[in-house]
Amino acid sequence: MRIGIPRALLYYHYYPLWLTFWQQLGLQVKSSPPTNKEILNQGVSAAVAEACLPVKVFYGHALHLAPQAEFLFVPRLVSAEPGTYICPKLMGLPDMLRHAGKKLPPVISPTLNARCGPRAWELAFIRTAAVLGFGARQAERAWKVAVAEQARYTAKLGEGKTPLDVSEGAEDDDRSSRKALLVLSHPYNLFDDFVSLGLIRRLRARGYRVITAEMLPGRVIAEEAARLPKALFWSLGRLILGAGGYYLRSGGVVGIIHVVSFGCGPDSLVGELLERQARRFGKLPFLLLTLDEHTGDGGMVTRLEAFLDMVEWRGAS
Repeated sequence: MRIGIPRALLYYHYYPLWLTFWQQLGLQVKSSPPTNKEILNQGVSAAVAEACLPVKVFYGHALHLAPQAEFLFVPRLVSAEPGTYICPKLMGLPDMLRHAGKKLPPVISPTLNARCGPRAWELAFIRTAAVLGFGARQAERAWKVAVAEQARYTAKLGEGKTPLDVSEGAEDDDRSSRKALLVLSHPYNLFDDFVSLGLIRRLRARGYRVITAEMLPGRVIAEEAARLPKALFWSLGRLILGAGGYYLRSGGVVGIIHVVSFGCGPDSLVGELLERQARRFGKLPFLLLTLDEHTGDGGMVTRLEAFLDMVEWRGAS
């Protein structure tokens, strides 16, 4: 059997886990290619107008994979860690796809809800494997191998690599002398090179080292997020605010760039909190970049160059 995994949304966080699990069960896994104009256009035409850019991109990847797979793997992501939630659009994504009026193979959609207990994700995968005819012991073995692969991936991110570096097999280089910029975003905005208009590549080309929230240990994120007056239950929002708070307090970067999707509800709150923190500390230049399917290189490059000029001017003064 061939199962398709769209290269979009939280693929950039969990693809080692998902890919390894299905491969260990003997399935042939097909991932869609990196986002391109054709995939984006397919998604925009299929999704409802109110959907944010990442969801439209996901539609495009699912439609691209449809003729190439017997099943599509589209988990119903509810919670990635206790006490948190994922965006409602991601929770409803399997249903949105099924009712999009497009010809798709059967959608495999385990409910992944860490609020249901420490083994909730594991049990959801085991139940889903049973639907496809695999035994519980076989699925448990596959899960253990997949978790170990995910842990190795997370360790590589902690060494200073981005998901793009890991997937492309980038070698370590000596960047200790390069000034660092903190770039904060949901992974599907930042690590999709087409959606982000090559932001990471552009910054590195200008001589900067890029730091992302995924490079910080989870305990550091949790400690910084706990400083908020009220607990934030959006898990990706906690990741962004935790990393932003850490570097605003400790230094180590020369500026912060926050990348958001136009129309993202959680980001409208998280971005405001992050910008207020940046103003309160007043130590670092801060740039907000908003993306949608109409965003072009010209406007983004102009704003980015002006921001970097300000960063370099501050460093020289």
